[in-house]
Amino acid sequence: MTVLTADTALRIDGVSRVFGGGAGQVRALDDIRLDVRPGEFVCLLGASGCGKSTLLGLVAGLDQPTTGTVDTGGRRVGMMFQDSALLPWLTAGGNVEVPLKLRRVPKATREARVRELLAMVRLAGQADRRPHELSGGMRQRVSLARAFAQEADILCMDEPFGALDAMTRDLLHDELERIWRETGITVLFVTHDVREAVRLGDRIVLLSSRPGRVAEVIDVAIDRPRRIDQPQVSELAAAVTARLREEVARHGH
Repeated sequence: MTVLTADTALRIDGVSRVFGGGAGQVRALDDIRLDVRPGEFVCLLGASGCGKSTLLGLVAGLDQPTTGTVDTGGRRVGMMFQDSALLPWLTAGGNVEVPLKLRRVPKATREARVRELLAMVRLAGQADRRPHELSGGMRQRVSLARAFAQEADILCMDEPFGALDAMTRDLLHDELERIWRETGITVLFVTHDVREAVRLGDRIVLLSSRPGRVAEVIDVAIDRPRRIDQPQVSELAAAVTARLREEVARHGH
């Protein structure tokens, strides 16, 4: 495995992904090249079907590229999906505990870590509640705690707040940013929401329509903490939206 330099947590080098064969072949991604720095928050943005989630799956090791390489330098990669995907027969604490059990963490250590993680996502005292007893926002907080229980160095997040109402989503933006700053984890965050990308990202990677290619990498030079409705966020979001429309129009989607 390639040894990455200290200033690179993730290298995506010439990655393409092709599904099927013959006349039915679909090229989802084409020659993706991207370096991500340790502790960086990078948002992947593009139209539906541009391969954002496919790329995230390649980074997480859920799939393999057809050509090219994904190099994490041996770092552990975790995954969080849009659907909280909590196990309904387990409590909130039990769901968070699953990755710890899989790693054979001793019981006493697991219990302490579960309490710590639930407190981190503002759910202290909710460990014994089952998913159906929690609101959508609370379920996503449990899912976030479970993602951090993977003790990953790189966290891949696939539209984790896409199904939530605007107010809950905004609150979870605040929570995620706080936890990201506290932990120093590297985040790769898929979204189709331009304002969300500007609100959260250090950089925005704009993908073209299928096949997905890196059309542009945009630095978000707005001081943190940011608000979704602040003028600088709105202005950059408008510029990024215009650029995204250009890409969609160019590819006829």
